[in-house]
Amino acid sequence: MKLCLKCGHKFHSVDWMCPNCGFTPSQVNGHYIFAPKSQHYSSGFKPEYFPKLFMHESTNFWFKARNKFILWSIKSFSSLDQGLYLEVGCGTGYVLSAISTSLSRLTIFGSEIFVAALSHAKKRASRAYLFQADARKIPFVGHFDSLGAFDVLEHITDDVLVLRQMHTALRHNGILFLTVPQHPWLWSKSDEYSCHCRRYTASDLHNKLISVGFDIQLSTSFVSLLLPLMIFNRLSGTSKDSSPMNEFMLPVWLNEILFMVMSFELLLIQFGVRFPCGGSRLVVARKI
Repeated sequence: MKLCLKCGHKFHSVDWMCPNCGFTPSQVNGHYIFAPKSQHYSSGFKPEYFPKLFMHESTNFWFKARNKFILWSIKSFSSLDQGLYLEVGCGTGYVLSAISTSLSRLTIFGSEIFVAALSHAKKRASRAYLFQADARKIPFVGHFDSLGAFDVLEHITDDVLVLRQMHTALRHNGILFLTVPQHPWLWSKSDEYSCHCRRYTASDLHNKLISVGFDIQLSTSFVSLLLPLMIFNRLSGTSKDSSPMNEFMLPVWLNEILFMVMSFELLLIQFGVRFPCGGSRLVVARKI
């Protein structure tokens, strides 16, 4: 069901005009705007990063490998050959495009607080239904079979509220797919540049998911084999004054080696290995 964010009425309709109060959200470039005050600015991210992300995500080892982890988890823990899927915080649509291509029968939705990102996402995932919204006020109730949020929660102060909204937007037994940065002791200047509010511990994330009504199906660290390199990077101070955008400037040979290491790590996880430590964590949880 759709949810009118003005009067709170729940309704089924092909359009967004609320049958109770008559409110219809505005549109920008064909995208509905549900949080107009935040469409150009939010403390959780810097919209000027989007053009560079759009240019380099498809070749950077971390984004490429993370997509492989995400697609494996979706195909392994849900029957998503059809149904409704929403990605919250879809950014430039890099993950959304991979899901759209790999699961062609799935009806794809993507939300993003910054309207500037949606034009990039539309180029990548042309069949997706895209809209601007605040993750703290998702305009759906019991609507989606599955929902993804990939490196989104750490940007939002009230992450429990967002998890509760995701729980509400899912149907009963719906599946949530999450990735987050892990280990507070890995905090660096890069987290500050990226507008992170936190890095998670496994227990903190698990407790928050359980508290809002999720049952955890899978939880594992990833970027685990590269963790010594991350620790060295932090201890050596090489990341102290560097923007996260500089991580795209790796030599081609190094970028490829790092991608192969993460691909091997995924292979181990597919065979049942669960890493306790790693730069990121992947969680699959079911709404109960």
